[in-house]
Amino acid sequence: MQPAAEMALSTGPLSIGIDIGTSGARAVAMRPDFSIAARCAVPLDRFGQNARDPSVWWSAVGAALAELLSGIDRAAVRSIAVDGTSGTLLPVDGAGRPLAEPLMYNDKVDDDAILAVIAREAPAASAARGATSGLAKALSFQRLPGVAAVLHQADWIAAQFSGRFDTSDENNALKTGYDFEARRWPDWIAATGMRMGFLPGVVKPGDVTGKLTASAADLFGLARDVAAVAGTTDGCASFLATGAAAVGDGVTALGSSLTIKILSDRPISAPQFGIYSHRLGDAYLAGGASNSGGKVLAQHFSLARIIELSAVIDPMTETGLDYYPLPAVGERFPVADPDLPPRLTPRPADDADYLKAMFEGIAAIEALGYRRLAELGAPRLTSVRSVGGGAANPAWTAIRQRKLGVDFLPALSDEAAAGTARLALMGAIAAGLL
Repeated sequence: MQPAAEMALSTGPLSIGIDIGTSGARAVAMRPDFSIAARCAVPLDRFGQNARDPSVWWSAVGAALAELLSGIDRAAVRSIAVDGTSGTLLPVDGAGRPLAEPLMYNDKVDDDAILAVIAREAPAASAARGATSGLAKALSFQRLPGVAAVLHQADWIAAQFSGRFDTSDENNALKTGYDFEARRWPDWIAATGMRMGFLPGVVKPGDVTGKLTASAADLFGLARDVAAVAGTTDGCASFLATGAAAVGDGVTALGSSLTIKILSDRPISAPQFGIYSHRLGDAYLAGGASNSGGKVLAQHFSLARIIELSAVIDPMTETGLDYYPLPAVGERFPVADPDLPPRLTPRPADDADYLKAMFEGIAAIEALGYRRLAELGAPRLTSVRSVGGGAANPAWTAIRQRKLGVDFLPALSDEAAAGTARLALMGAIAAGLL
């Protein structure tokens, strides 16, 4: 990711969303009508090669925010919220200083005793199960000398603004075992040996948690009454950024893999498919990720060739080929089968037909995914917003529309920072700050 800033002259109050990801930090300033007044992106590697170093995270966040603020009226800022990668944790001392290198969202805890006790105590549907869970990381970190708290990535960044090293949100806390239905840390967590005092208090995404500290306000030239608002995970923020807000709204991400999410009126849990739900207000965000997607396309065609071939595809006709495009053996959703082989034969002589058949196959997986969610209790899909590189392909989009049979609506944004800015804005409105 290259440093980038986009500014627009703005009047009136603004809310800021900050996204800290695996490659960089992004910041978005949003107006009360949800339009974007300014955006900025700064890569982590500007500040060092270790993307796990919290000081690198904070340097990138600070640089992105400073650049964003240089193009807007600082006095107009009313609130700030932060999102981070789900399942990334770090231990801190009583002053909030990191005590060890964080464990990232995809890092595994290699401790049989920890994994066994979680497997014994955690409910079958809990997102805290497994070697990459937040709870496994928290149990590992609590052994360190001097530890006062174990925080999620977004918690720690947000605390640099609010001074609150004791607060998390319902979405980031999910994989650490938080019960979003009862809205508390459940009793079974203590049975794993977790010292409950090391876990942060949990509030709803969008809740105001306090105001900027004097040092943070002075550092960025902001008013000291700017509200610090509880954020969310990067995945939830990306969903919110699209503008999807009604039960039945779906968002499909067509990146290297295929990810689908739907807003539901009830929580959906199916660990065998990697499905669990985040709570968003009075609704729930449920979804799954297939191994199919852009990665398998890239194994066969360059991006330039995909664009060239797509221009001659007729999306309104069928090839008659029944493909299940996978980059390798194994699928997780909507089919849970680690031994499922790719199905990409017979191959037609025409490359355009071959690409079209893969588009059809991935679209069929997408449709099956939404049907699978409905079978598990999610609402019927009523609309889809599409994000990711594949969303820009007109032929693929037309094939997907034919397979899904619902309205395709434009995504307002695909930036997680924009979704977090929406939370900051809604929090400020709810608190009467706008």
